[in-house]
Amino acid sequence: MAEPRPPVPETSGPAHERVYRVLRNRIMWGEMAPGQPLTLRGVAEELGVSMTPSREAVRRLAAEGALSLSSSGRISTPELSNDRLEELASIRALLEPELASRALPRAHMALIDRLDTINHTIDQMIVKNDATGYVRSNLEFHRTLYLRAQAPAMLALTESVWLQVGPTMRRLYAQRQRSDASANHLKILAALRAGDDPGLRLAVRADVTRGLRMLAT
Repeated sequence: MAEPRPPVPETSGPAHERVYRVLRNRIMWGEMAPGQPLTLRGVAEELGVSMTPSREAVRRLAAEGALSLSSSGRISTPELSNDRLEELASIRALLEPELASRALPRAHMALIDRLDTINHTIDQMIVKNDATGYVRSNLEFHRTLYLRAQAPAMLALTESVWLQVGPTMRRLYAQRQRSDASANHLKILAALRAGDDPGLRLAVRADVTRGLRMLAT
């Protein structure tokens, strides 16, 4: 059984920002499948806002590549071509090993223990067949490590890629072998414990590119 969706944020702050955050999380965490349609009216009714903030949030997400907005006004999550998947995998291969490397000098045992706990959660999501929980926990694993890099601009670029591939990661979960889903995370943890920068870079690169490139073949 899938975990319930997180609650809509409190009513403080601009309505369009609240709508943006809710939709952004749903897309990034794989709650929405590739090509899934949505409507401004449906978003507005669900989140209890008017059409205007819904429209502003959708336009912002479309500008970030998280939604497709056709000339006729149709809104959907993007279905990525093989070339686009390869491009995004290459970006992840450049950014994420560097973030991990920068985090390594600050990777104290409490952080490693936290990452190990998250990795166990990923395994639990696999047992539960919870695709959204899997994608969300997987991103939490990486973000928890990368925050230690103290490189906010690089992390923001990385999250923009995660946002674009969220629905595709849901599809990937359905296709990949469950038994090796967290295997590279174990290699990441081992490299962190050993202070092994080349091994860490290699494990992160393998983890973030293998799945996306598998979909592109």
